[in-house]
Amino acid sequence: MHYPSKKFIRFLIVGGINTLFGYSIFIMLILLNFRYEIAVLISTMCGVLFNFKTIGTFVFKNKNNKLIFKFILVYAMIYFLQLFFLKQLLSYKINLFVAEALILLPLALVSYTLNKIFVFSKLEQRKR
Repeated sequence: MHYPSKKFIRFLIVGGINTLFGYSIFIMLILLNFRYEIAVLISTMCGVLFNFKTIGTFVFKNKNNKLIFKFILVYAMIYFLQLFFLKQLLSYKINLFVAEALILLPLALVSYTLNKIFVFSKLEQRKR
């Protein structure tokens, strides 16, 4: 039987904390009557620096601050995917909060994969 790696388990734990942080900002902005597109943008921007440090340090054991630009690119992709999926779910009249919750795990898996391959790859570790 194949078990998830320790790195992936750390990502899920750290990702849970990061998700609570970002989702809390999203909910607050929606309750303050922001459009969901703006709420997603602001919550993503607020989460990027927080997530960069937690994911880099605790998940990938990498403190190289030069990787922030690649990390921002990954989160830009995640942002556009998030908007796309939200729009699709909202077209089915799914509640905005439920729709956002439904896409959290799939986007977390995409984020982990992109960060592992593109941002915190073993090649990047060798460049330090």
